[in-house]
Amino acid sequence: MVKTVLFLCGLAIIIGLILAAPLFTRLRRKRLRDRPFPPSWQHILDRHLPFYEQLPAPLPKRLRGYIQVFLAEKRFIGCSGLNLTDEMRVTIAAQACLLVLHQERFYPTLKAIYVYPAAFLVNTKQSLGTYVLEEKVARRGESWEQGIVVLSWADIQHDVAHWHDGNNVVLHEFAHQLDQEDGRTDGVPLLEHQADRVTWAQVFSQAYLALQQDVKRGTKTVMDEYGATNPAEFFAVATETFFEKAALMQRHHPELYTMLQRFYRLDPVSWRQPH
Repeated sequence: MVKTVLFLCGLAIIIGLILAAPLFTRLRRKRLRDRPFPPSWQHILDRHLPFYEQLPAPLPKRLRGYIQVFLAEKRFIGCSGLNLTDEMRVTIAAQACLLVLHQERFYPTLKAIYVYPAAFLVNTKQSLGTYVLEEKVARRGESWEQGIVVLSWADIQHDVAHWHDGNNVVLHEFAHQLDQEDGRTDGVPLLEHQADRVTWAQVFSQAYLALQQDVKRGTKTVMDEYGATNPAEFFAVATETFFEKAALMQRHHPELYTMLQRFYRLDPVSWRQPH
């Protein structure tokens, strides 16, 4: 009898801790967000992140808080002898957090960010009939379903220096992370309402097929032609375009812009433009 009571008490405690875990997480994250933002980090945002000064209130404050949570929770690893600095970590975190400013999910499946000094080589295999071609290919970034993001610091620096060109490796790979949260890399991230999946599929399929046709015809496109590779890459490229070439996307792909606006709950077209 005593053993049964002890077992039930222990079980109740365990269940209580499990149920309370989300509350503890929210409280811990609130404390992190409310901490004073380090002046050296603020200098990085002001000097190196072109989009930061364009954000309307209260987004700058929210972004600073999210950066503190992200850097406290996520593991950064330097590769090929790279010594990680605050500039690297804050620059990556700021762009990653931009995608989730209104979602508060903080990439729950993300385990680590690996940063290389420059483009890195990966082994690839390609089936050619009865043969398999193996080669090394240079990559700017990768996102793995196992919760890993791999990035090239040289490419990150180039991207933030050319913010409005529509190419951004951090936005691209972290869009993949959002896509992969449900265990599938299919160009459909977790949506707030299940009913949104139908509209999402219609809008994205139409825009994806249109991009493929434009690429085949050699027509100049607002989105990078890499988005025509598959639906997952289309979502990642569309995300880059949404944040970096918002006005052009809204003009040429209004329905797609609206869907991304609803998903990210942000409207980059309305942000202050750089002087």
